[in-house]
Amino acid sequence: MNPNSNAATTAAMVRIAAHVLPDVGGWTAPQGPEMITSPEALDAAAMLVGAAEVPPVAGVIVSAFGDPGRAALAQRLRCPVVGIGAAAAQEAAWHGSFAVVTTTPGLRARIDALMQEQAGYTGCFLTGGDPLALMRDSASLDVALLTGCRRAASAGARAVIIGGGPLGEAAERLSPAAPLPLISPIRAAARLLRDKLSI
Repeated sequence: MNPNSNAATTAAMVRIAAHVLPDVGGWTAPQGPEMITSPEALDAAAMLVGAAEVPPVAGVIVSAFGDPGRAALAQRLRCPVVGIGAAAAQEAAWHGSFAVVTTTPGLRARIDALMQEQAGYTGCFLTGGDPLALMRDSASLDVALLTGCRRAASAGARAVIIGGGPLGEAAERLSPAAPLPLISPIRAAARLLRDKLSI
């Protein structure tokens, strides 16, 4: 489930999750921004996800980094519901200290709150510039994210999460070049759901 309203982003998320899980389908938020960049947009997305009509499925991945609506949806459904933020933090914590690199300064406090549920979180490293402009220029986005990864490594992180569902493709591209283990939140959530489903 993509709480952002960009169907192309949903298709990319589905392709990434399909590396881990069989028969993945996608849901795109019917309204709201193409990329969530503020607490208010995250809260609005949580309402949409929490109230969404979900067909019979084995499990659900909420694919925005703040996991909006995950808890409400989990209360309604009988299948496992995982969020990419919490799943990524859980996986990153296996490395000891970890950090988040992301493009959305407006969500920093929400990201910190979610990540601090795991021991070893060292902080959130932000790219400069307008998040939406960066998303339209993959080369600039990759440079900005790799710079953030290097800053996180210098600060002592042993793993880095690329923080954001719409950043899933960037996480895939950057994994070979990152200076330390790079956690893809979508893949982390897919692995967690796979384990919960025992498939």
